[in-house]
Amino acid sequence: MTTKREEILTAIAAALVGTTGDSTRIYRSRVEPITRGESPAIVIEPISDSAQQNTALPTLDWSLVVRVAVIVRGNIPDQLADPTVVSLHAKMMADLTLGGYAIDVQPQSVSFELVEADQPAGVIACDFLVRYRTNVANLSI
Repeated sequence: MTTKREEILTAIAAALVGTTGDSTRIYRSRVEPITRGESPAIVIEPISDSAQQNTALPTLDWSLVVRVAVIVRGNIPDQLADPTVVSLHAKMMADLTLGGYAIDVQPQSVSFELVEADQPAGVIACDFLVRYRTNVANLSI
């Protein structure tokens, strides 16, 4: 069995297929550098996951922070990534339950890392808070 967290991350990757500017280069928790030929790219990764016991029910209420990073190369990287950010935001907000795995999805923050590489590069990180619930004794339900 798989945890609900894994189901949520899989649902996010599926929802982002067809994102403007990067419809197929979507990676999950990628640690290898993105090469010039692989950019633009999207990387989905969990940042943190915290639980609170729901005292009225035998459940845990989870708050999962997921980062969806857009990696681009070119002059003015943040401007270059903007259409992709608009598209991924719309896709993330289209189904706030992520196929029934989540209670809610909320945008949390966007950060910009602009670096000098073989050509200007940027990582625009869009963080989302995903709330979901599991059974106290079973993380898959």
